[in-house]
Amino acid sequence: MSKDVPHIAVIGAGVTGVTTAYALAERGYAVTVFDRNRYAGMETSFANGGQLSASNAEVWNSVGTVLKGLKWMMRRDAPLLVNPAPSWHKYSWMAEFVANIGKYREKTVETVRLALASREHMVRMAEVEGIDFDLERRGILHFYRDKASFDQATKVNALYKEGGLERETLTPEDIRRIEPTLKGDYYGGFFTASDSTGDIHKFTRGLAEACARRGVRFRYDSSIEAIEPGRTGGYEIRWLPVGHDDGEADLHHWEPVHVDGVVVCAGGESRRIAASLGDRVNIYPVKGYSITVQLYSDRSQEAAPYVSILDDATKIVSSRLGRDRFRVAGTAEFNGYNRDIRHDRIEPLIRWTREQFPEIQTDRVIAWSGLRPMMPDMLPRVGPGKRPGIFYNTGHGHLGWTLCAATAEMAAASVQAAMPVGQSAARRAA
Repeated sequence: MSKDVPHIAVIGAGVTGVTTAYALAERGYAVTVFDRNRYAGMETSFANGGQLSASNAEVWNSVGTVLKGLKWMMRRDAPLLVNPAPSWHKYSWMAEFVANIGKYREKTVETVRLALASREHMVRMAEVEGIDFDLERRGILHFYRDKASFDQATKVNALYKEGGLERETLTPEDIRRIEPTLKGDYYGGFFTASDSTGDIHKFTRGLAEACARRGVRFRYDSSIEAIEPGRTGGYEIRWLPVGHDDGEADLHHWEPVHVDGVVVCAGGESRRIAASLGDRVNIYPVKGYSITVQLYSDRSQEAAPYVSILDDATKIVSSRLGRDRFRVAGTAEFNGYNRDIRHDRIEPLIRWTREQFPEIQTDRVIAWSGLRPMMPDMLPRVGPGKRPGIFYNTGHGHLGWTLCAATAEMAAASVQAAMPVGQSAARRAA
C-alpha cells in the first residue's frame, strides 16, 4: 500500500458505513470496513420502512411529541413507548432532547435540505453501479384523518417548503386518485412526488459489492476490541473474530490492523466506541419494528399499493418491495439495547395493514426489529473527533437511508481536508 495513500478504517457495514466507504474509495483512499456481522446491512439496515423520504424530515423535538409520549406511556401498543425503568443514559438523553425543542424549526429545515442533497448522491451511486434494490419512484402519500391533524401538518409543510421540498396538497378525492387501493376515511393529505422507496438491504449489499470492486476490503465477523494509537502514527484496530472456534488458540493474539484514520459508522455502538476515543456521541438506540407481508397470491398483489404511505396518526409507513413483498413499519420504543420482537408491538402493524388494505392476505408475515441510532437533536454526528484522524458519521435515527449519501460525502470531505491523498504521512504529521 502506497504511503501517500492514507488507509482509512470504517467501523460498521450498515448503509451509513458502506456509503462512507464508497465516498472514500471514489476519492482514492485505501479503505477497510469492519463489521461484527457476517454480511453488510444485517442490523438497522436490514428491514426498515423502505422510504427515501425527505417528506418525513420533521425532527421529533417538540412539545407535542413530549405530550403524546406521556399520554401513551400506559399503552403497550402505542406508537411511542418508553420503558419507565431507571436508566441514566435514557433520562439524560431525554433531557437533552427536551433542551433542543427550541431548535425544532431550524433543525427540521436543515434535515430537509440534507435529505434533498442525499437524494442526488443516492441516485447517482445506484445508476453508476447498476444496483437493483426494488426502487419505486411513485412518491410518498401522507394522510390525515381529521382537520386538527391536517392543520398541524400544513404548518410543518411550510418548513418543508422553506427547505426546498415541493409537495401537493390533497383532498380525500385526490388520495383515492393517487392510491385507489386505500380504504378508510381521510380528511386530507400531502403527496411528495419526488420521494421514493426501495429495499435498503438490497441497496446496502449491492453497494458493498461495488465497493469491493473498487478495492475496498471488508473484514466481517470482526468485533472491535479497541482503537489505539499506533506506534508509528495512525491507529491500530484491535479486533476479535465473532463466533470463531479455534480450539486452544488465544483469541487475544489476532494481528491488529494499522490505519491512518478511522470513521465511526457503528450505529448504536458508536457511543461506546466514541467514549473510548475521548468523544461524547450521545446516541440512544430507539427500537423500531417492521413486518414484511408476503404477497403470494394475485389477490394480495392487486390489493397492495405501489405508492408509499405515511399515516401520521399511527406513525406507520408502508412500501411496496417488488411484486411480491409489502413492508409496513413503525413505532418507537425506548428500551435500551433490547432487540426482542414483541407481539404487542407487531400486532398493530398487522391490524393497520388489514384496516387500510383489507384484501391483502396477512397469514404470511415476517416480523423484525432494529435499533435506530438517534441523537438528542435528531441530526447525525458528522465530522472530526477530538483526536487527529478520528471521524464520525453516525446517529441518523429514523432517517439513516434518507440522509446517509449526503453525510457520507460530508464525512469523506472531512477526511480529505485532514489527510489528502498524495500527501505522505510524514508531511501530514508535520
